Amino acid sequence: MADKIFVGRRKNSVARVYLRHGDGKVVVNNRELDNYFPIKTCRDDVVLPLKMTDTLGKYDIFVNVNGGGFTGQSEAARLGISRALVSINPEFRPVLKTQSLLTRDPRMVERKKYGQKKARKRFQFSKR
Repeated sequence: MADKIFVGRRKNSVARVYLRHGDGKVVVNNRELDNYFPIKTCRDDVVLPLKMTDTLGKYDIFVNVNGGGFTGQSEAARLGISRALVSINPEFRPVLKTQSLLTRDPRMVERKKYGQKKARKRFQFSKR
């Protein structure tokens, strides 16, 4: 299973996921999951597809992720892991789909407009 790469994306993050039969080791950018993601919600995001399909200790997961921040990277890895699990066993698809783990979240950061502080925030208006 190591020859197939599954891609997950979120915001500006791109995660490449490799799934292999093993004892449940999760490695992100050559570091353990607990060392790479300092926030517990991000760690829970990554292993959520495994919990939903009851495959938590059955596969070793290797993730290469770049771009964006912790949240985008963890959700990109989550999508890649979900896609990998569906390719291994198509019966996982309805379980993951009800939790919307197979859906690519299209929301991106809105660009800054000229003449404004940010995308929507304006400079303070002065009448006089």
